[in-house]
Amino acid sequence: MSTDTVIHTGVPVHHGHHDNGPLKVFGFWIYLMSDLILFSCLFATYVVLLPGTAGGPSGKDIFELPFVLTETFLLLFSSITYGFAILAMNKSKQTQVLLWLSITFLFGAGFIAMEIYEFHHLIAHGMGPDRSGFLSGFFALVGTHGLHVTSGLIWMAIMMIQVAGRGLTHVNRTRLMCLSLFWHFLDIVWICVFSVVYLMGVLL
Repeated sequence: MSTDTVIHTGVPVHHGHHDNGPLKVFGFWIYLMSDLILFSCLFATYVVLLPGTAGGPSGKDIFELPFVLTETFLLLFSSITYGFAILAMNKSKQTQVLLWLSITFLFGAGFIAMEIYEFHHLIAHGMGPDRSGFLSGFFALVGTHGLHVTSGLIWMAIMMIQVAGRGLTHVNRTRLMCLSLFWHFLDIVWICVFSVVYLMGVLL
């Protein structure tokens, strides 16, 4: 008998194995709130630097709305497919979870590939973050979001390996739920980026 088992009225009572899954999810919510503050500061910085083009290009000159719309749909679809992964997890269907996670990963990777292409294109044409205050704010905001998505993809790859090797354990379910919160949060942030940076940049 393990040291953390106590016999009380003939019934073994186990201590030290409390379910801390909800506590972990709550802690992750706190992290997301701190991340929200980070992005709020970046949005505010971008808006302040928006007029500072230093005689260089503005949003109308560099943003290609159809290209960014494709990026947006990739991230939106990845949010939907992750939702399907969670539904499959709730039904304890491991194979379907892995399938939907793989599709989500591909959508996310496509989004990052397009963002890298956009950054490379701008820098190659002399429109890097050192060109003006506007471009500095743009690269800082969009780049930070891209780094978060990349972190989410790495986390997702690790989760696919863990689910494939260990199954849908309680620990893996909790981690998948935290990743779900993170991924949907990034989706919401990107909608704000698309509206404030790209859509307003093209229309105004």
